[in-house]
Amino acid sequence: MELVYVTIVLALIEYVVMGALVGRARAKYGIHAPAMTGHPAFERTNRVHVNTLENLIIFIPAVLLFASYVSVRWAAILGLVFVVARVVYAVGYLSAPEKRSIGAGITGIVDIVLVVGALIGLVRALA
Repeated sequence: MELVYVTIVLALIEYVVMGALVGRARAKYGIHAPAMTGHPAFERTNRVHVNTLENLIIFIPAVLLFASYVSVRWAAILGLVFVVARVVYAVGYLSAPEKRSIGAGITGIVDIVLVVGALIGLVRALA
């Protein structure tokens, strides 16, 4: 399970870094809290951060359940793919919103595989 925990910690570190980027963008573009809009570069940075939170809510419990009921090895692999996909998403979105699709798509696929796999594993355990 340690490798699964490592992927969760990496995803959380990634999220913290994205939060720091939001703070830096606030300062750079003069966007004072609680404002959530302003310069387009700030808004993209903020969306990367918020969207990552939205996906972490799915990813963390799903990867733990998947590891418990399906496969620790595959959970760890999918966890690493999730972390890389979030980087691809962030780099793409920060350069231009239309470039976020690949990272978003891979993230979505990982989330779906983890959730469906966890559900199947739980159903099998109950049978």
